[in-house]
Amino acid sequence: MRKYETIFILRPSLEEEKRNEILEKFKGIIAADGEIEKVEEWGNKRLAYEIEKLREGYYVHVNFKANPTLPKELERNFKISDDVIRFIVINLEEK
Repeated sequence: MRKYETIFILRPSLEEEKRNEILEKFKGIIAADGEIEKVEEWGNKRLAYEIEKLREGYYVHVNFKANPTLPKELERNFKISDDVIRFIVINLEEK
């Protein structure tokens, strides 16, 4: 298994219950084929530039270990989620 990290930005207008539901969904995707090492919710922060007419976003940072196929599946799920406005998945072993 390889080490990865992902940072994704959720819409700031989401209610806490909906936000937690989305976080559990993505943590479940990771846990199904890997293991989560650390999850940090950074909260609402100002964006560097406007995205979809939004000036703020709710940042989440996750460190995890997984097989090489998991990041593609995770990215696919980020793309189809309307509540994720930006994301990045990085392989920490290729730095």
